[in-house]
Amino acid sequence: MTGNHKDTTLSRRRALAVTGGTVAAGGLAMAGLQSAFADTADTTADATDSATSASGECMTLMTSVTEGPYYLDGALVRKDITEGKAGVPLTLRLTVVDATDGCTPVSGAAVEIWHCDAWGYYSGYTTANPGGSAPAESEEGDSANDQTYLRGYQIANANGVVKFETIFPGWYTPRTCHIHVKVHTGGEKEDGTYEGGKVNYTGQLFFADDIAEEIFTLDPYAKHTGSYTVLADDMVYDGGGAASGLLTLKAVHKKDPSKGYKGSLTLGVDPDAENTGAGSGGGGTPPSGAPSDAPTGTPPGDSPSPSASASS
Repeated sequence: MTGNHKDTTLSRRRALAVTGGTVAAGGLAMAGLQSAFADTADTTADATDSATSASGECMTLMTSVTEGPYYLDGALVRKDITEGKAGVPLTLRLTVVDATDGCTPVSGAAVEIWHCDAWGYYSGYTTANPGGSAPAESEEGDSANDQTYLRGYQIANANGVVKFETIFPGWYTPRTCHIHVKVHTGGEKEDGTYEGGKVNYTGQLFFADDIAEEIFTLDPYAKHTGSYTVLADDMVYDGGGAASGLLTLKAVHKKDPSKGYKGSLTLGVDPDAENTGAGSGGGGTPPSGAPSDAPTGTPPGDSPSPSASASS
């Protein structure tokens, strides 16, 4: 994605970060956008997001959380990550700003997300049991690539904005509904993916319980039954609202949730920081048959084994 005007507020700190400058320890904070999306062109919405971020108060940098056991290298740079996976549409708009430099946009940051499908299965781990009772992932009958679906990168434009088209994630025991996110700087797009640089932040995005539970009554989500974990009982979400990754959500059609949602959040990063993905969060013993700290599925043969630091 590219912006319509040149960002003239690029500081030396951000220039070093985006081009692979010296790394220092740090973390990332998140602050929710103050207004829902307007039904306007992307360029207008991007400018609004940038103004909101720049005028808002930057929050204190927070500790990253675990990347979980289902991370895979080599995700594709693309806006639509669904690959035909069935589910309630979700348009996700994330704005990356430098919380150490007046919340200026971090142009060129690479935002990476990954999440499970409607029945709780991750690409690369399609035999990992999601807990409860769910059909096998192979029964979905879609044309998605089992190694790449619901994973992808987007490169922030001049306003620090990225946008993804995906589906509302499902759930698996013992986790609440969530999306994983990493913010990278200093690398570049190569062979359809993002290479080099460093990870500034590893986190997770969350959904309000009432919205998630309504979505899970719809098909295909309703075919996965069992005990859903609410936010207050989740092992990773710490109750901090937008600062802890809780998305601002707006229904496309208020009376018909199946039409989809638009989700937004501002990610306030320190572009000089480097994060390993180990983070915090996790713990607890999942029930028999549910995914544990090490997934039961088999990762793709040409991909490195994901971290097993905590439940994904």
